[in-house]
Amino acid sequence: MPTYAYACTSCGHQFDAVQSFSDDALTACPECDGALRKQYGSIGVTFNGSGFYRTDSRNKAGGSTDASASSKTESSTSANKTPASSPASI
Repeated sequence: MPTYAYACTSCGHQFDAVQSFSDDALTACPECDGALRKQYGSIGVTFNGSGFYRTDSRNKAGGSTDASASSKTESSTSANKTPASSPASI
């Protein structure tokens, strides 16, 4: 069950409460019966590693992609070309 942080708008009392997702939010401060507000902070989840980006889903070992196939074709055709003759020196 998640832990929620609350703060009183009247007296400033802060506390944590363990509640189910289906439980209603607390509304009264246990110290002064003032209005409460939920406090939101950064979450403790970080997505690291492979599998979270579009480029990670491509097959790197088995098949070839369109970009690698076209670069192979370009390199083989450029190897068969004869170099242009150099201009004559004056």
